[in-house]
Amino acid sequence: MPPSRSSFLVALGAIGPGLAVAATGVGAGDVIAAAVSGATYGTAILWAAVVGAVIKGTLNEGIARWQLATGMTLLEGWGRHLHRAVLPGFAVYLVLWTFMVAGALMAACGLAAHALVPGLPVAAWGALHAVAAFVLVLVGRYALFERLMKGFIALMFVTVVSSALLVRPDWGAVAAGLAIPSVPDGAGPFLLGVIGGVGGSVTLLSYSYWIRERGWDGPAFLAQARLDLGAAYLLTGLFGVAIMVVASGLEPGEATGTALALELARQIELVAGPAGRWIFLLGFWGAVFTSMLGVWQGVPYLFADVVHTLRRPAAPPEPAPSVRTDSPWYRAYLLFIAFPPMTLLLADRPVWVVLIYSIAGAFFMPFLAATLLYLNNRRTLPAHLRNGRIANVLLLIACLVFGYLCAAELAQRL
Repeated sequence: MPPSRSSFLVALGAIGPGLAVAATGVGAGDVIAAAVSGATYGTAILWAAVVGAVIKGTLNEGIARWQLATGMTLLEGWGRHLHRAVLPGFAVYLVLWTFMVAGALMAACGLAAHALVPGLPVAAWGALHAVAAFVLVLVGRYALFERLMKGFIALMFVTVVSSALLVRPDWGAVAAGLAIPSVPDGAGPFLLGVIGGVGGSVTLLSYSYWIRERGWDGPAFLAQARLDLGAAYLLTGLFGVAIMVVASGLEPGEATGTALALELARQIELVAGPAGRWIFLLGFWGAVFTSMLGVWQGVPYLFADVVHTLRRPAAPPEPAPSVRTDSPWYRAYLLFIAFPPMTLLLADRPVWVVLIYSIAGAFFMPFLAATLLYLNNRRTLPAHLRNGRIANVLLLIACLVFGYLCAAELAQRL
C-alpha cells in the first residue's frame, strides 16, 4: 500500500540530522573552492557542485544504510570486519584532523565576525566562538543542536542565494553550466576540487550518531534517512552553485584563502551596496560557525566510539550501547577540540603536523568509499539492503575521484 500524503508530510517534518550534516560539511573550504572555480571559469563548471553533492550524498546514504541494517556504526563495522590496525590508525588521524580543523574553524569564524563587527581582533573573535560552541554542546541536548543547525542553514541558504541574485548573472549561462557538463582547458584540478570538496569529509561519520539521537533504528527508517539526506544534499548543491555564481560575476583579484570570501563581499558591495556586503558576510559567517558547531558536537562521538570499540571484545555477544554525550570520553574530546587548537590562532601550524595530517587526510575519502563498497556488498546483509548498481557505480566514481585527489596531494607533499 503506497504511503499516504499525511505520512509523507510527517516524514518531511522529521528532516533534521541530514541538515546538520549539510550545515557542518559546508564550511570555509567549500566557499573558497567554489569561489575560486567560479572566479576562474565562470558558470562553465557549475555541474561539478551538483555531482559533488550527489557523491557525498551517496557516501552518507551508505553510512546510514549500514547502520540501519546491522545496528552498528560504521566505525564499529571497521573494528569488526577490517584489519585490527584500522581503528588505532584512524584514532591517530582523527586527533591530528581535529587539531588542524578546529584551529582553522576558529580562524575562519574570527575572520567572519571581525568583518561584521571589527571591534575585536580576529583571534579574540575566534576564541569566543570556540567557547560559545563548547558551552552550547556541553549544556544543550541534541534537540537544541538540531534546531540551531536548521536555523543557520536557513540563514546560509537565504543569504547566499540572495547574493547570487544581487550580482545579476546571465541565467542562460547558469542553466547551461548546470545542464551541459563541460571541462574548459586547465579546469581539471578545479573541477575535482569542487567535486571532492563540497559537503565535508570526516564529519560525514557524525550522521550515524545523530540518527541514533533521533531514535532512527532498523531498516524501517531507511526511507526516512534517504529523504533526510536528499533534502540535505539538495541544499548543499544549491549552496555550492550559488557561491560559484556569485564569484563568476565578480573579480576577486589576488585574494586567497578565507580572505577571498571577504574580497567577494567587498565586490558585492560595489554592485549592490552595503546591504549586499552584509548579506554575503552573514552567509559566510553562518557557514563557518555551523561547521564549528557540527564539529564540536559530532566529532567527540567518533573518538568515544573508537575507544569503546577498541576496549570491547572482538566479537561481543550483543550490540554495543550507544555512545552518549555524557560519556567521559566524549566530554574529554570536546575539551580537546575547544581549547588546545586556540594556540593556532597565535602561532603557525607545526610543519610536521601539517605534513602528517595532509598525507593521512588524502587517504581518508578513498578509504571511506572503498569500505562502503566492501561492507555494504557483504552477503550477510539482506539483499535489499546491499548496494544497488547505481550506488556501486557512484561509489566507484568516488574512489576514482578521491583516489586522484589523494595522488595529487601526495605528489605535492612528498
